[in-house]
Amino acid sequence: MKRRDFLATTTLAGVVSVLSESCNTAQTNTNTTAATPAPFTDHFELNEVSISELQQKIKGNQYNAQELVKTYLERIDQIDKKGPAINSIIEVNPDAMDIARKLDEELKAGKSRGPLHGVPVVIKDNIDTADKMKTSAGSLALANSIAPKDSFVAQKLREAGAIIIAKTNLSEWANFRSTKSISGRFDFALSVAKATSRASISSGV
Repeated sequence: MKRRDFLATTTLAGVVSVLSESCNTAQTNTNTTAATPAPFTDHFELNEVSISELQQKIKGNQYNAQELVKTYLERIDQIDKKGPAINSIIEVNPDAMDIARKLDEELKAGKSRGPLHGVPVVIKDNIDTADKMKTSAGSLALANSIAPKDSFVAQKLREAGAIIIAKTNLSEWANFRSTKSISGRFDFALSVAKATSRASISSGV
């Protein structure tokens, strides 16, 4: 199963570089020209890696759960909070590394919870998780809402060994009130194709 838009790891961002050159050796003034925005060069090793491929990397000792979580959290910071700042993540799980550490210890002891053991995942902000993350359905009205228990989806993900590392953006109340898109709790998630346009308000997982 392939990761979709997010961890978006195929995002293109426009960057502007300034080129300077002397008109001639006798002149002291320098002309600078803004170059055409260049595509964001993406060398992220885990681009479009499937769950089965991640499991192979874990079994082959290329990564453990903690390293995967660290890598994906850094990726979120790199392209979601900085760089192209696509705004697809509402918040990250502050306990993600601790959960990953526990799962690594279990695996070393010969225990595997299931096919998602040690695999980081992100879920929409309208899926209840009984942890330190809020579940707001993209609404300011529920900005501080903490779910009393895991939803069925979150429960099954955890039982299979997945690590829920973040909640993703979505239109307020999943846009069920209208046929027109409105912004989520933290404004629009940017289009993957155009990091400077507000073409998309829902982040793919």
